[in-house]
Amino acid sequence: MSSTQWWRGAVIYQIYPRSFADTNNDGVGDLAGIYNKLDYIASLGVDAIWISPFFKSPMADFGYDISDYRDVDPLFGNLDDFDRVLAKAHNLGIKVMIDQVLSHTSNQHQWFIESRQDTTNDKADWYVWADPKPDGTAPNNWLSIFGGCGWEWEPRRQQYYLHNFLSSQPDLNFHNPQVQQAVLDNVEFWLKRGVDGLRLDAINFCFHDQQLRDNPAKPPHARVGRGFSADNPYAYQYHYYNNTQPENLPFLEQLRALMDRYPGTAALGEISAEDSLATTAEYTEAGRLHMGYSFELLTDDYSAGYIRQTVENLEKQVTQGWPCWSVSNHDVIRVASRWSEVPGTTNAEQCKMLAALITALRGSVCIFQGEELGLGEADIPFEQLQDPYGITFWPTFKGRDGCRTPMPWDANEDNAGFSKHRPWLPVSETHQSLAVATQERDPQSILNSFKCITDWRKQWPALQYGDIEFIDAPEPVLMFIRHYQRQRLLCAFNLSRHAVTTELEQGDLLQPITPSSLVAGEHDNGVLSLPGYGCFVVQLSQ
Repeated sequence: MSSTQWWRGAVIYQIYPRSFADTNNDGVGDLAGIYNKLDYIASLGVDAIWISPFFKSPMADFGYDISDYRDVDPLFGNLDDFDRVLAKAHNLGIKVMIDQVLSHTSNQHQWFIESRQDTTNDKADWYVWADPKPDGTAPNNWLSIFGGCGWEWEPRRQQYYLHNFLSSQPDLNFHNPQVQQAVLDNVEFWLKRGVDGLRLDAINFCFHDQQLRDNPAKPPHARVGRGFSADNPYAYQYHYYNNTQPENLPFLEQLRALMDRYPGTAALGEISAEDSLATTAEYTEAGRLHMGYSFELLTDDYSAGYIRQTVENLEKQVTQGWPCWSVSNHDVIRVASRWSEVPGTTNAEQCKMLAALITALRGSVCIFQGEELGLGEADIPFEQLQDPYGITFWPTFKGRDGCRTPMPWDANEDNAGFSKHRPWLPVSETHQSLAVATQERDPQSILNSFKCITDWRKQWPALQYGDIEFIDAPEPVLMFIRHYQRQRLLCAFNLSRHAVTTELEQGDLLQPITPSSLVAGEHDNGVLSLPGYGCFVVQLSQ
C-alpha cells in the first residue's frame, strides 16, 4: 500500500489530552505529557494518534468550544510543545491526526463577539441568526443535543442564534462563502505545520436548512440510538433540517482539494445522521473525505447478528470510501462495560477478543486511550461530575465523564502516576489494578495481548486491506473471510462467555494463525469449537 495511503488499514490511537498525562501537576493532562508517553504509544504497534482538541477554549465543553483555532490553550502548553510532539511522533513512525471542530465555535471567539454586536458589522452573517416568531418564541422547533431549545436569544441584535450543542457553542453560517474560506484557512494552518490528518468533529452539522423548516416528530419506538439517551428531547425529532444538508457535499470537496495539496494527509469524518451509513457512503465518495466513522458500533447493541448487519450494510453502501471502526471513544460508555455480559463487571478475555475482532474487520480502527488496558467505565458521583451533558440529564444519563477519567500509569504512584495534583476527574479505583506498569510486567495481560494483536494484524495484508465476506453462523458466533490478492483468512469469534460449537465446512484449512494471546478455538471433522470469548483464525487454501 502506498505511503500516501497510510490511513488504509491504520490503527489510530485516540488521545484525550486532559486525561492522558500531566507534567506540570495542575491536575490536567498536557502536550508535554503526550510527548513523554509517545514511546509507550509506539510500543502498542499503532500507526497514528488522533489528539482531541487542545486549542484555546473557555472549556465549557472541554475544548470542543474553540475560541482560537490557531493556538494551543495554555492549559495544554503552547505551539512549541505541539511541534515537539509532532516531530517525536514522526521520528517514531507515528502519524499525527488532530481534531477539527468546524461547525461551531465558542461564544468567546472573536468572530462571534463581533457578530453578536449588531446586524451590520463585518461578521454579522457569520453565524446562524434568525428573527423570533411574532410571539417572541424561537424561530422553529430545533433542539440542542445537550437538552432544550437549540436557539439562544441575543438582546443586542434582538435575534436568536443557533446552537446544536451548548448555548456557548454558536453555529457558524456555512452558507456564507467567507465563513467557508476562513474555516479552510484555519485547517491549512495545521496542514502547513505538518499534521498528517484531521478527525472532523460532527462534520455533517456544518450546514442548516436555510428555510428553517421544523423537524418532524419521531414516534416513541424510534427514540433510541445515535449516541444520546431516549430521555433526551433531542430523540423526539427526525433531524432532517438542522444538519446533513446537501450543501455540505461541495464544501467537503473544497476541503479535500485543500488536503490534496498536502500529499499523504487524510480526513476522518465523524458522522451522526438519521441514516449514518448512507451519509458515510455519500461523504466518502471520490473527491470527498478519505474515511468516515459513525456511532453504529458505539451503541449498546452487542450481538453477532447486529455487528454483521452493520458491517454488511456499510459494505453495500460505501462503494468508494473507506470505513473506520470504533467501539469506544470520549463520548460513550467504555466498551469493556457497555458490552459486558455481566453488568457491573469487565472480563479480560472479552477485552482481548474484542480487540482482535475490531482489528479484523475491513477498514481502519480507532482505539480510545485505555481501551488497550481493558478499562471499564468509571463511576463518578454527581458532586464530582464535570460534563454539562451529564449534569443536565442526571441520573438516567450520567454524561461522558466515566470514560474520560485519567489514564492509570503506575498504581504505586499518586493518582496512578497521572499527576501529583488532584486530577480534574478522579482516578477510578477499579483502574488501579489495570495500570500500565502492572500490565507491562504480566505476559498474559490485556495490554500485552493488544500489542500481540496489532503485530498480528500487520503480518497479514488481508486484515489490513482485504475485502470481507460473512459466513452464516449461529449466535453468538461472528464468522467471516478476509481476502486480499491470493491471501484468504477465515476469522471466527465467540462473543459469549460460554463455549459454543458450530459446523464449519470451508474446504482446505491450512495452519491456524489465531493470535497467541487469545483463547483459541479448534476445528475437527467439520466442527468448530470455540471456548468462551474464543477466537479461531485460519488461512484458507487459494
